[in-house]
Amino acid sequence: MSRFTSFFRPALAAGLLAALALPACQTRPAEGESASTGGAEGEAAAARPAPVDTIQLQRLAMRRDSLKADSIAKKNGQLPGAILPGHRIVAFYGNIRSKGMGILGREPKEQMFRKFAGVLKEWQAADPSIPVQPALHNVTITAQGTPGKDGKWRLMNSKATIEEVISWAREHKCILFLDVQPGHSTLQVEVPKLEQYLKQPDIHLGIDPEFSLSTMPGIRPNQRIGTLDAKDINWTINYLARIVSENKLPPKVLTVHRFTRKMVTNYKSIKLDPRVQVVMHMDGHGDPTLKKDSYKDYIVAEPVQYTGFKLFYEYDARPKPHHIMTPSEVIALKPSPLYVQYQ
Repeated sequence: MSRFTSFFRPALAAGLLAALALPACQTRPAEGESASTGGAEGEAAAARPAPVDTIQLQRLAMRRDSLKADSIAKKNGQLPGAILPGHRIVAFYGNIRSKGMGILGREPKEQMFRKFAGVLKEWQAADPSIPVQPALHNVTITAQGTPGKDGKWRLMNSKATIEEVISWAREHKCILFLDVQPGHSTLQVEVPKLEQYLKQPDIHLGIDPEFSLSTMPGIRPNQRIGTLDAKDINWTINYLARIVSENKLPPKVLTVHRFTRKMVTNYKSIKLDPRVQVVMHMDGHGDPTLKKDSYKDYIVAEPVQYTGFKLFYEYDARPKPHHIMTPSEVIALKPSPLYVQYQ
């Protein structure tokens, strides 16, 4: 992995702090009161500065960092340490505690990594012009078939499981995506649970509208396809951007799964930030012709920033003569996906 270069400075301008700490304006005394409180207590109260508005302070700091990031990105094309568009990310997806969620947990660890090494070689050979960045994509907050004690229909991996998949990724020089299926909870509640991990430079985020059902009361995951709005995606971008600024990190990559139009609403209102690289990821399976049409209709037709494409070991090859698309077939798509995921 490349060396990461920091580009933010933690200190705020002295003038900003001073402006937020000015003494409060005096108010007119109420009827029947003296204009002066008198005594040492009154003098101390008059001299006491107003409390610092820390929330406003954070907002101003974020605005400053955003402007600085914009300036650097416009000059250099992207921020230091950015993975895209200079690499193509190739990921194995699943959950290391589940055989049914994807290739990541389906096979024994060493067998799975041998297969992954072969896949990476295929991709690099298919397009030598762009280096391949290996990745693991672990579903870390998973939609459930039962509501749980709080009725939110989702469950987070244990700390031990998360730390284990982190060790797998680093052992094999992969970046890691932690994926969130919020169920009947929200991204605003679930994503902050992962902040201690997202503060690390090699850990990124995926969000899955299919399993976002907070606007569909009474619907069990897998009964209907969920949805996320631009405001939810913007909240996530801003959240990651803050983590990047506060921890002097390279840009985060955010993947958003999609295979229907209603899964993401108001895409034109998504507001990009150089500190977060957004991948709209075509997540459908089946006949290659159908997959290409879905990519064209739901990803290319509603562009955001970068594009992704998923390949399914179990579903794409059934029924015959269907097949799992080759790297060359995926690369030939326009635009050529820079994030490719195997499930």
